Amino acid sequence: MLKMDSHIHSEYSPDSSSKIDDILKVAKRKNIDVISISDHNTVDGTKEVLQKTRSTDILAIPSIEISSTQGHILGFGCEENVPRDLSPEDTIDRIHDLGGLAIIPHPYCFYRHGLLCKSDYKNLKIDAIETKNARFIVGYCNNKAKKLSKNEQLPGLGASDAHYYKFVGDCYSLIKANQDIDSILKAIKKGHVESRGKGTSNILLSKYLFERNVLKKFD
Repeated sequence: MLKMDSHIHSEYSPDSSSKIDDILKVAKRKNIDVISISDHNTVDGTKEVLQKTRSTDILAIPSIEISSTQGHILGFGCEENVPRDLSPEDTIDRIHDLGGLAIIPHPYCFYRHGLLCKSDYKNLKIDAIETKNARFIVGYCNNKAKKLSKNEQLPGLGASDAHYYKFVGDCYSLIKANQDIDSILKAIKKGHVESRGKGTSNILLSKYLFERNVLKKFD
């Protein structure tokens, strides 16, 4: 079984300052086999991490977190940008055209653009959803996602959604696959994945947000 964190933000996201090198150090320390830099509306972070992991034991999978008109969607496996502000249907079609999977992060989190707060999953060609997102303040959102995953047999992933490198791996997935991109994408589609981990400490998260805002004032 491989340990995977499929949703990590780097300095290429406007709400993160994490360097790729720092993310990789934490991933290695936590024995994570597979990571994805899923930055907001850009694959710049993906390009850097793909280059820096070529000769390492960590596999990087291309990814991007896209802002559709109804909420966020991960283009998991996408090496190219997908335009923001398209409808969810068009966004998912673009992802599939690029050979990626459409994974819904924090699907029921209304204050973080959860797609399923506004859209009916039955009308969308979703490949998987996050059932353990480490940045949830309220467990209800994760619990509702777990229920949907179970009832509708949608593959459920765990992910840190780390905007600060020290939180990488707080939640993660265990996936039964070979350590290559094609095998992992196929394993997710088949549901050979389990969400694991625990939520990021609200105390540590609050401390990080406070320090980040203070530093911004002096930039």
